[in-house]
Amino acid sequence: MKLCQIVPSLEEQHGGPSKSIYALSAALAQAGHEVDLLATEPGRTDDRTEGHLRVRVFARDWPQLLCPSAGLRTALQAIDPAVFHHHSLWLRTVHYAHRQAVATKKIFVLSPRGMMSRWAWRHHGWRKRFARTFVHPGALEAVDGWHATSVEEADEIRALGFAQPVCVAPNGVNAPTDAEAVAAAAHWNTVCPDVAKHPVALFYSRFHQKKRLLELVDLWLERAPREWLLLLVGIPQEYSPAELEDYVTRMSGAGRVHAFAGVNRPPPYAVASLFLLPSHSENFGLVIAEALANGVPALVTDTTPWRGLNTDGRGWCVPWNDYGDALVAATAEGPHRLRERGRRAREWVLREFSWDKSAHDLAAFYQTLQSAK
Repeated sequence: MKLCQIVPSLEEQHGGPSKSIYALSAALAQAGHEVDLLATEPGRTDDRTEGHLRVRVFARDWPQLLCPSAGLRTALQAIDPAVFHHHSLWLRTVHYAHRQAVATKKIFVLSPRGMMSRWAWRHHGWRKRFARTFVHPGALEAVDGWHATSVEEADEIRALGFAQPVCVAPNGVNAPTDAEAVAAAAHWNTVCPDVAKHPVALFYSRFHQKKRLLELVDLWLERAPREWLLLLVGIPQEYSPAELEDYVTRMSGAGRVHAFAGVNRPPPYAVASLFLLPSHSENFGLVIAEALANGVPALVTDTTPWRGLNTDGRGWCVPWNDYGDALVAATAEGPHRLRERGRRAREWVLREFSWDKSAHDLAAFYQTLQSAK
């Protein structure tokens, strides 16, 4: 099957979707499908072929916040896939995919990528209303099918009144190699020597209020054991590492929390004993899966789709109101118990979440939609 995957950006600073959409496209290509992956980037173009996968990046035009691209729009008009599958909402690239699917009478699939949760829908709600009316008018109503990365995200789509078919195909995750783990540990021991002196709780995600980052710092300083270190690594968005370090100092917590930008650095899972992500919402939470694949047990909020952590001692998935008590309990466990939790979590996540399975399920969904067209 000939497929076109469209994403506004593959840049690292845009978080998990930039990584997961490439991996999904590669898995579809590995399964024998002919896949075009189209994206935009400021002032840059690229065109490379990797087996059955062709990755094409087009210059992003003004206003860059909305990701318009004449090059991407023209490219869509020159290809003839069976399916146009767009990832994310509210940007101009959705409009291009929608219009081309309608013009060619082809399948149009949308992946919200977390943008249809109650919290995300209300956050800057006026922007969403503007986008739905002027940036990609009629696109959501024209969808032939939705792709959700969790049952919870599928429920969110339904709760907003959309009745089109939904395919639940979670992200996949790969185990790190021994060499990758050793190199990552060496890097983080060099840039943050304190990680070798304390047990480390790791936050690794975007520095954004959606992640409850400042609330996590407050909770850490109030309730975490003083012998533990909180390592904040991520993509600076609403907060910079310097701003976070300054906040910690003003809260009289200097030395108990360190913050670093994570772009162009190896993931810091190798130095962590515990992973923390108290998000307001996550459609999947790729960093959670990655932490587990690295053998690091996770403590997350139940607004992420990871309640399976509560089974078989793999970790904790709790309401935000209970997060402080869970943090105290988790950091009170000895290193042996945490490693055992991490082992169980690693076995589980590598067994249940694979890119090959997600690609297989999505391809079957595409074929079902074609049959019903």
